Amino acid sequence: MIRPFSLAQRLTAEALGTGLLVATVVGSGVMAETLADGNDAIALLGNTIATGAILFVLITIFAGISGAHFNPALTVGFVIRRELRWPHAASYIGAQVAGGILGAMLAHAMFALPLVQAASQARTGGAQWLAEGVATFGLLLTIYGCVRFRPHAVAAAVGLYITAGYWFTASTSFANPAVTIGRTLTDTFSGIRPVDAPGFVAAQLVGAVLATWLAIWLFRGPHDGRR
Repeated sequence: MIRPFSLAQRLTAEALGTGLLVATVVGSGVMAETLADGNDAIALLGNTIATGAILFVLITIFAGISGAHFNPALTVGFVIRRELRWPHAASYIGAQVAGGILGAMLAHAMFALPLVQAASQARTGGAQWLAEGVATFGLLLTIYGCVRFRPHAVAAAVGLYITAGYWFTASTSFANPAVTIGRTLTDTFSGIRPVDAPGFVAAQLVGAVLATWLAIWLFRGPHDGRR
């Protein structure tokens, strides 16, 4: 789809949206851990609510500019669907990763923490990787289904899916390589060790590709023709 916005505007929207998303994930994690007084369930609940809420807001305000990907896995999916070309996709991914890094730093600055930290929270193993594959698969399927049948429901559906994903996946549903990279730079409640990030990113990309292939077939109506 040709959008009435320049590439610079779209990249700014992607960087800003991803940055605010990561700032919310990290910042709400810091606040939740501080106020929960050692109760991890309450801390996770606070982190969950903030993340689901900000996704609804960010998608609502930026979808009309860039499509509100905020996620390299989704951007790759749109390349597979032939709705985005690789040169623009590479620019999107660069903006998303840069935004995620700056978002983590912004969260630290708001809580008077060192701007860049090395995360020490271990998140690895087959169960975690499977959880990330499932989380990303479900997220992209949610987006594709809404785009096909209920485009105005994308923001709400994504926010609700991630809210659920925090609780039904062992990994707490990162489902996003840019967010994963941003979270390697925070040694707080939401962090992930840098050494564990490649496994998460690989699982996310596998989930994204599988969801995209399935959606191309599953959501194609009798009058859509063949791709």
